[in-house]
Amino acid sequence: MSKIQQWQMTELKSNFKLVETDLPRINENEALVKIAGCGVCHTDLSFWHDGVKTKKEMPLTLGHEISGTVIEGPLHLKGKNVIIPAVLPCGECELCKKGRSNMCQNQLMPGNDFHGGFASHIVVPHRYLCPVPDSLLKKYSLEQLSVIADAISTPYQVMKKSELEKGDLAIVIGVGGVGVYGALIAKIMGAKVLAIDINDEKLNQAKQHGVDATLNSKGLDTKEIKNKVREIAKELGVSKYGWKLFEFSGSTAGQDLAFNLITYTSTLSIVGFTMNKLEVRLSNLMAFDAKLIGTWGCKPELYPEVVGLIADGKLEIKDFVQTFPMSKINEVFKNTLDHKYDKRSVLVPDFN
Repeated sequence: MSKIQQWQMTELKSNFKLVETDLPRINENEALVKIAGCGVCHTDLSFWHDGVKTKKEMPLTLGHEISGTVIEGPLHLKGKNVIIPAVLPCGECELCKKGRSNMCQNQLMPGNDFHGGFASHIVVPHRYLCPVPDSLLKKYSLEQLSVIADAISTPYQVMKKSELEKGDLAIVIGVGGVGVYGALIAKIMGAKVLAIDINDEKLNQAKQHGVDATLNSKGLDTKEIKNKVREIAKELGVSKYGWKLFEFSGSTAGQDLAFNLITYTSTLSIVGFTMNKLEVRLSNLMAFDAKLIGTWGCKPELYPEVVGLIADGKLEIKDFVQTFPMSKINEVFKNTLDHKYDKRSVLVPDFN
């Protein structure tokens, strides 16, 4: 095998094109991974459709939610099935040494800094590759597990960062392909979980998998939603203080609602991304002695913990993942943009 086959973005909003590129030589810090699957993320849509600028100029192969098998690299990894972290830090800088490796300013992101996972193979730094135990592959295919790289690890990090405790009320706004995992992880951590969305199917799916309460906010104004949330909190028997709020929708309406739900000693975590601006009264944070935090990806050091949740059977993922041949990438991207899928789409190479 001397070529890598890649679906490349050549210009904004255009169809992806299949190209063959020469296989580069790997250095001692790299591994060549045969891709099993690559998830389609909102970030990919932002690059492809919304004009969010990538670090590497086009043509570029997108995709950062990747699983695969190491076919060249260090002996301890060769032949291993792995998850490739969506954020690959240097491991040596000030932020890395302070435990903030997800914000490493030397970080490399597949499908942004270099060619990503909508391809047959990928060359990546091997330092933080996360091995997948063989036992896990008895229940899930390797391509299904690609969602660990972002859709599951990102909400896992933010749940830990929020200092969520057993018995807290966790309010998850937006239970799509990432938010639903946030809701389930919050439940695993012992919280009472309220999911808010405008899609009944997504809310029903979250409820069927253990979420304590749901609320469809479509057509409701902020005051009505706040009143309903207070009623639900009372029904769940949780404190009216210290709510943990998680905004996953990446929409102006979702972020506005999240900020308006802040109460005494709340923590609001912003996970979803939008280019739109929001007008808020920051003094609310002072008045409620509340916290507002952001989060970026997941530091690779946490990936084994995420894999462990799935391997131990605490987190089920099959009902939230659907696979498509990678040759259908243009159709899948358009359908994802049009909100035609209720599950995370994973593209599986079918051309090598």
